[in-house]
This record gives sequence, structure tokens and C-alpha cells, in this order.
Amino acid sequence: MFAGRTALVTGGGQGIGRALARALAAEGMRVCVADLDPALAQAAADEIGGAATSGDLRDPEAIARMVHEAESALGRIDMLVSNAGFALGAVAGPTSAPDQQWQDSWDLHVMAHLRAARLVLPGMIARGEGWLVNTASAAGLLSQIGDAPYSATKHAAVSLAQSLAIEHGDDGIHVSVVCPLYVATPLLGYDADRPENRPNDRVLTAAEVAACVNDGLHADRFLILPHPEAATFFQRRAEDTDRWIHGMRRLRRDAFAEGIPADLGDLHRKI
Repeated sequence: MFAGRTALVTGGGQGIGRALARALAAEGMRVCVADLDPALAQAAADEIGGAATSGDLRDPEAIARMVHEAESALGRIDMLVSNAGFALGAVAGPTSAPDQQWQDSWDLHVMAHLRAARLVLPGMIARGEGWLVNTASAAGLLSQIGDAPYSATKHAAVSLAQSLAIEHGDDGIHVSVVCPLYVATPLLGYDADRPENRPNDRVLTAAEVAACVNDGLHADRFLILPHPEAATFFQRRAEDTDRWIHGMRRLRRDAFAEGIPADLGDLHRKI
């Protein structure tokens, strides 16, 4: 299905992005790996025989340059995987995060995908086919305790993906949004290739998430849930939001019973 096609994977130097680049290359795709860190991008690209580009996706000019370099290397972009993201946490509450953290979250989790899509969509539409894949989070369907900037912007990322699917589905554009719960990546303090210290089986490896994404793309699914239980939580929230919020408050009290966690890596082990 994807053999001979091309993909640009942002945030592809490590974690889920690198696992996705590997999985797509294994499908026979030619992949350009983009990352903030040029060394990580190049190492990931070398591993799969792909191309590399780097830059800060919060910067519109950097996005334009990276897309241009990817197109120069690949000829065209059949699939855009907007995977780059970050989470600093706001464990003391939503108002504890400074404006810049909120702005950076918005620029990276929402605007970066929109700006890159603006550049690749015309070619995809002209060819009558293309794939837009956004790595969001179950936080975009539910909420992440201790990181309101992440949750709010991941909600927006899911909404943007829905709009792209609605507006461009008839143009032959396939849109998917990936919403995992906890994943053993550097974002949570793990070595993605050696996640032996996972606290439980609910913390998936990046490779497990990539395999789920691959299955979802082949099935042409919009909502890809590596953790199936996220669908149950989402349904419960929709059916009785007040009850769901009370439940999340209990979960927060339990997680904070010994004081405010040091960071997100510490917090996720308590939930």
C-alpha cells in the first residue's frame, strides 16, 4: 500500500517519531526525518536509509525550509506525519505555566501541523491522494493531570485533524490522529529503545505505538488509539462529564497525596 511512497516525519529523531520512521521505511516508504536536533535527525535517517532535515517547528520559516528540503530529497511528500511535541508539565495547576509555555505548546502542537499541511496539501490534492497523520495524545480526548498547556493544545490538535478530515476527505486526503496514553519515550524520562523500567504494561513502547499506527493507516482509521481503554474513558466522559471530572479529581488527590510530584515522569508513575 505504501511501498514507493514518501513521508516526512517531524520529531523523528527519537521516541514515537523514530519508531514511526522505522515502521514506514519497513513498509517500503522513502522517509525524511525532521527533528529539532540535527544529529538525532541524521542518525535516525541513516538507520533507515532516509533523508534528514532539522529546525524549530515553532518557526514558520523553518517549517517552509524543512518541507522544501524534504521535497528536494524525496521528490514529493505523500504523507506528512506531524509528530513533534513536548511536555514540560504544569503540576502546580494551569495558571502555574508561564505564557511562553502556553504559546510554545500552541505553536508546536497545532500551528506546526497546520503550517506544514498548508505547504503539502496543494500537491496532495492535485494528485488526488495524500496522508496527514497527527500524533496528538489521549490528553487531547481526556485531560492530562498536571499539564494543562499540553492537554489544551492536544485537544486543539484533535479538532484540527477532524476539520482536515471533513474538509479534504473528498479530495482524497486520508487524515489520522494518534492518541496514546503513556508511552516509554524520552518525554517521560525513558530510553525509548530500553524501556525495561516501565512501571506497568499500560506504558507502551514507542515501537508498539508505531505498530498500532501502521495498522490504523492500513485500515484508514481517523482515530488511532494504541491504548484501547482510552475509548472507554472518552465514552464515559461524554456520557457523564460531571462524574468523570469528579473521578479525575480523586485520581489527582491520590497522585498528589505525598505532595506535588517533581515532574511528569514522576507523576505518571502515580496515576
